[in-house]
Amino acid sequence: MSDAQTRPENTRLSDFIPYRLAITSNAVSSLISGEYHSEFGLKIPEWRIMAVLGDAGPLTQRDLVRATLMDKVAVNRACKMLGERGLVARTPNDADGRSHHLWLTDEGRAMYDRIWPNAFSTYEKIFAALSPTETAKLRALLDKLFNAVRTIEGESP
Repeated sequence: MSDAQTRPENTRLSDFIPYRLAITSNAVSSLISGEYHSEFGLKIPEWRIMAVLGDAGPLTQRDLVRATLMDKVAVNRACKMLGERGLVARTPNDADGRSHHLWLTDEGRAMYDRIWPNAFSTYEKIFAALSPTETAKLRALLDKLFNAVRTIEGESP
């Protein structure tokens, strides 16, 4: 019996919403990253770290793992690269001697300020395909799904 015969009905991969979410997310990220990768030499994980720090301010690597849902190794590698390039700085965390607070340096903030408007412009072009009502509904649905995942994992949303 083939895999297709053992799957429940209506479960073609192209109809599986988690797969569709993943490939759509990858397509959006790839489109946006093309611009900042070629001009600024940043990979997607590095820009994600910069974007979160640019939005939230200083955070620990553990906070960055939670905020980006990237694995610890990817966050560590991205933070190390950004630190070596002088885009992110770190200081010891007084509340937890094992961790550090990371933040954008002046150079990192200047790069973020140059990238963000372009990233947002690309986002606007993509989301022009949806009405404002559809965009708001999509946000609400994504929040609902994310909260469901957190509930299943045993965390509060």
